[in-house]
Amino acid sequence: KVPRTAMAVITDIGNETDIHPKQKEPVGGRVALAARAIAYGEKITYSGPVYASMKVKGNQAVLSFTHIGTGLLAKGGDLKGFTVAGADGQFTSATVTIEGDRVIVSSPNVAKPVAVRYGWANVPDVNLFNKDGLPATPFRTDVK
Repeated sequence: KVPRTAMAVITDIGNETDIHPKQKEPVGGRVALAARAIAYGEKITYSGPVYASMKVKGNQAVLSFTHIGTGLLAKGGDLKGFTVAGADGQFTSATVTIEGDRVIVSSPNVAKPVAVRYGWANVPDVNLFNKDGLPATPFRTDVK
């Protein structure tokens, strides 16, 4: 919402006991990518996936993203860090898959999803990336 700005997401290199990550080079590299794209106009992928929209299809939440680069990727195994809630507002762990450029979220405990959260923790255990190696930004769909 603020023009010509970016955010360097470091959920994959942060430190749970120190707000200052010990690995400075990846942080600087991500900030440099954003500067190259925004300030210098280079046509490069400078951000990981950013939540754009959610559609409900039956018992599934179908999520769309911007900044997918060359595609979405679950780094290191199955997707993790997603929770889903129905009308009762109670969030529960979710089953999550990537289908093309979309992420499909569901749970046997939620008949009709109304909200999804990703990385919604102080120290999130998450692994959604784009194939360009950049992590997704944590988000919640239930923002009013």
